Amino acid sequence: MLSGKKLNQICEMRSISDAELAGHLAHGGMSIKDATAAIRNWRRGLYKPIPSRQDVERLAEALDVDKAEISEWRATYRYAPMSARKARLVTALIAGRDVQDALDLLTFTHKRAAEAVKKVLANAIANAEEEEADKEELVVAEARVDQAGRRLGTKAWRAKDRGRAHPIRKEASHIHITVAEV
Repeated sequence: MLSGKKLNQICEMRSISDAELAGHLAHGGMSIKDATAAIRNWRRGLYKPIPSRQDVERLAEALDVDKAEISEWRATYRYAPMSARKARLVTALIAGRDVQDALDLLTFTHKRAAEAVKKVLANAIANAEEEEADKEELVVAEARVDQAGRRLGTKAWRAKDRGRAHPIRKEASHIHITVAEV
């Protein structure tokens, strides 16, 4: 997947405009106007339209860089059966680390969320290897957890005094991990 941050850095460093990049991207069947709009969106971090592999290859060719230098790979675990607050403790440990260090750290972390985060990280690494990225150069670029609300099928009540009842809330979360080459 294309990284908007890396694309911005390389474009600013080489002082290449969106129009110049659109010329290279337009060869793939897009009009120049559509290609310019797509590049503007990608540089802002909006991925509409979603960049294809061919688009990333054409951009890398236009910028005269390797495809991996403007790419990042993501994995997500949606509706993980744990609260976001507890999973954030684990993702804070691995953010910014080398992927092998992060895997080792997650293996020996005594938290329930560590196993789920480890599986998501392994999936992101596998996505990177599928695109022929160098596993030794990968780092955890982003590790975040979003709250997903109450888990389905967990409506329960705890009896309280004077006929009251309090809900038992079992939360879910979305775990997102992004790896990128240094």
